[in-house]
Amino acid sequence: MAARLEYPFTEEKVRALKAGDTVEISGRIYTGRDRFHKYFADGGALPVDFRDGCLYHCGPVVVGDRVVAAGPTTSVRENPYEPDFIAKSGVRVIIGKGGMDAKTHEAMAKYGCVYVQAVGGAAAIYAHAVRKVAGASLLREFGAAEAVWHFDVEGFTGVVAMDTRGNSLFV
Repeated sequence: MAARLEYPFTEEKVRALKAGDTVEISGRIYTGRDRFHKYFADGGALPVDFRDGCLYHCGPVVVGDRVVAAGPTTSVRENPYEPDFIAKSGVRVIIGKGGMDAKTHEAMAKYGCVYVQAVGGAAAIYAHAVRKVAGASLLREFGAAEAVWHFDVEGFTGVVAMDTRGNSLFV
């Protein structure tokens, strides 16, 4: 049975999760990939409030107000930026594929954040979990694939692959 995780994703809720737990995420999530992370690292202001929120490493395909594909992108590319992003943003959940490095995992343990593994190749399935496209930030500056999309999701399913206790399914 999957644990239900609803926005806001509080530190208490996130610290209760263990590596290997299946979760169903509902509420507001935001996408962010390479350009967003570099922008933030270079001093760019956060376009949304990530506190107690979720960052999804995803470059979705959005047609009008409908998401047709929303698969995870490889998270390892964000390793140089993620520890600082976790510390400064207050994000509690990061979704992606392939895991992240030890420095990022240390930041997750310290600040109360988990990494949820999404299934690569399941972009159409994850698109069905998006109930509403609530907006997009940095769309003009970054283009559609790299923008920070604001999604309201219901039943977005993944597995906690890195928890706040230092446990990881990747080692």
